[in-house]
Amino acid sequence: MRRVVLSLWTIVAMSSLGFAGGDIETPEEPQVIIPVVVDEVDESGFYLGGALAAVSTRDATVKEDFFDIKDAQDRLGNLTLLAGYDFNRYIAVEGRYTTSIADEDVLEMSGWSLFVKPQYTFDSSNFKIYALLGFGGVTLDGIDGYFVDVDDTGFQWGIGAGYSFGEYMEDNNLAVFVDYTSLATEMEGVFTNGALETDVDAFTVGLTYKF
Repeated sequence: MRRVVLSLWTIVAMSSLGFAGGDIETPEEPQVIIPVVVDEVDESGFYLGGALAAVSTRDATVKEDFFDIKDAQDRLGNLTLLAGYDFNRYIAVEGRYTTSIADEDVLEMSGWSLFVKPQYTFDSSNFKIYALLGFGGVTLDGIDGYFVDVDDTGFQWGIGAGYSFGEYMEDNNLAVFVDYTSLATEMEGVFTNGALETDVDAFTVGLTYKF
């Protein structure tokens, strides 16, 4: 019995010494982290643009070539005007009108397009890539005695890239772009009194300004 009582007193004494000589840590207040809410930049708005286009019009059986003259292919220089609306950084709609300002004394071309424009702008730069999917019409007319009668509508598509000059200017509204568009594929018409299926493609370089 003595041993039991003595052991209990020993435990109580050691506990008292431990509390008396030990350091008592003050509990730290929990840190409350408040998340920072970043407002997303509104990238919607209208834009207008102008461009120059190198256009290839040719028989559908002839492969396009913008550098060498080929039989059954005509190369044109066009002026293109465009207007569009960015809903956000991912989607836009765009309309275009193009007409010839330089030709090879054979024919001239005009056309219109309505596109849905999926797009993506990279966060670390002002570089944008996009696609063009839509519908439009192409008209080809002969000049200087050449008989050409092509006027048709159909599916059109394209791919392109753009770059904004916001890094070098006070605002981010002016941008340059370059794209390829397929304006007509096997479009039916008449050329020098014969049946014809025509392909029309364009490489376009221009500027846009966003309001």
